[in-house]
Amino acid sequence: METTTLNGVRVSRVGLGTWAIGGSEWGAVDEQEAIATCTGILDLGINLIDTAPIYGNGRAEEIVGKAMAAHGRREDFYIATKAGLRRGGDRVVADGRAESIQEEIEQSLRRLRTEYVDLYQLHWPDTRTHIEESAAAFLRLYEAGKIRALGVSNCSPAQMDIFRSVAPLHSSQPPINVFEQQAAQEVLPYCHKRGIGVLAWSALCRSLLTGKIRADQTFPAGDIRSVDPKFQPPRLQQYVRAVDLLDAYAQQNYGKRVLHLALRWLLDQPGVSVALWGAKRLEQLAPAREAVDWRLKPEDMQAIESILAEAVQDPVGPEYLCPGVRD
Repeated sequence: METTTLNGVRVSRVGLGTWAIGGSEWGAVDEQEAIATCTGILDLGINLIDTAPIYGNGRAEEIVGKAMAAHGRREDFYIATKAGLRRGGDRVVADGRAESIQEEIEQSLRRLRTEYVDLYQLHWPDTRTHIEESAAAFLRLYEAGKIRALGVSNCSPAQMDIFRSVAPLHSSQPPINVFEQQAAQEVLPYCHKRGIGVLAWSALCRSLLTGKIRADQTFPAGDIRSVDPKFQPPRLQQYVRAVDLLDAYAQQNYGKRVLHLALRWLLDQPGVSVALWGAKRLEQLAPAREAVDWRLKPEDMQAIESILAEAVQDPVGPEYLCPGVRD
């Protein structure tokens, strides 16, 4: 497994994302299997787990905590979790108030069964709270030793500038994948220039880049993809065609499949430190071994862009995932 450093700590360049393990928006999850997934990543050379309180209303963090307890060595894991999103009735809303962040870290530490978090991230900027307030709350937790590195997620360069005026910023977590490249325009160059690590979420675009999604596939209510515009016709047919073409390209040129190509594309983006790969079961992570220790050439990058331009006539980003505003 390829590795990098975040705030001086060695981490794997592929990390386990636990949104699906939370079980609330991706279908049922067997707890024992989820725990086995979190411990089994170490055998794949993966030590970074990214989670959040909002995933399954705390269940994802609880599973990660049980996994670390079962393994017995907390220091073998690099745990990144977050604060700043809450459920408000039937909505998810941003909440970056200092008192909310203080409450969230205590709950996260309890669920994770740990005394510290390796990386604590502001999950989403709260338009009703000044970022300076959120950053100051993070700084207090950092100085108290409850968190060892500070990060943000889904923040613009301007918002990161404000955060950095108050506290150190060690990482940023934007959505970026072959189909959603907006962060490559400003966020990646900003972080790359300033030595800020980047954890890229949705590396496989909510499973679209696994090659397992059919053009006629539908998703049950409660599955996040049932409201994702990429997974609705006619866009779904366009994206599936792009996946088929990318898969053919990967097989012809590298003897790989589309998910290997998609992950390698992401790891080869200047500034990307870690690609977060969501999984419910350990075997879903096994292909990560075939996505590392090789590189794409400039002509491959151009070919990928040509495929996207040909197949996807009506592209759309991840904007539908933006949280609501607090009342």
